[in-house]
Amino acid sequence: MKYDIIIAGVGGQGVLSIGTIISASALRAGLRAVQSEVHGMSQRGGAVTAHLRLADREIHSPTIAPGQADLILGLEPLESLRYIDHLSPAGTLITASEPVKNIPDYPDIEEVLWEVLRQPRGYLIDATKIALESGSAKAANVVMVGAATDFLPIEAETIRGAIAEGFHVKGDRVVQTNLMAYEAGRSALQHREVVDEFETFAFV
Repeated sequence: MKYDIIIAGVGGQGVLSIGTIISASALRAGLRAVQSEVHGMSQRGGAVTAHLRLADREIHSPTIAPGQADLILGLEPLESLRYIDHLSPAGTLITASEPVKNIPDYPDIEEVLWEVLRQPRGYLIDATKIALESGSAKAANVVMVGAATDFLPIEAETIRGAIAEGFHVKGDRVVQTNLMAYEAGRSALQHREVVDEFETFAFV
């Protein structure tokens, strides 16, 4: 078994934290995990991408070839689409819907979101709104982990345990906020709660 994930976003959104949570969950599940170096600029506002490979055997390369990603998990929609050529024919694209317009020629956001939903398994999640409702906008990356859960080769309870352990040093309140964000993100995708004005397009 192998499962390849590309995580995309911009600096300050928590791309590396997503990789850490999923990697820790994989190790808890008895799998191997290798995360590549970050591609791009990690400062706030710069593009950040990580390749995360999970397997039940030795992993020989830390990077994912075009057409091989089982999942693209994005914290920013345009950054997610930059790696669409890496998605396998049966792969899934899940991205947060809120743009970070860090370039002067950022395309029309409606066109970007529509391009996500044009993918056979493309999903939008209003991660910031869900995170705020869970107690903290900073938990948007954990919302995205929740949204990805049912596509990962890892049990939800294992991921919950990794989240609780990872945030334990920050206190019980932070742990509970992030667990709420995780559950809300998972529920949002299960119920296909995408951006309202695009909701009907997902089923065309």
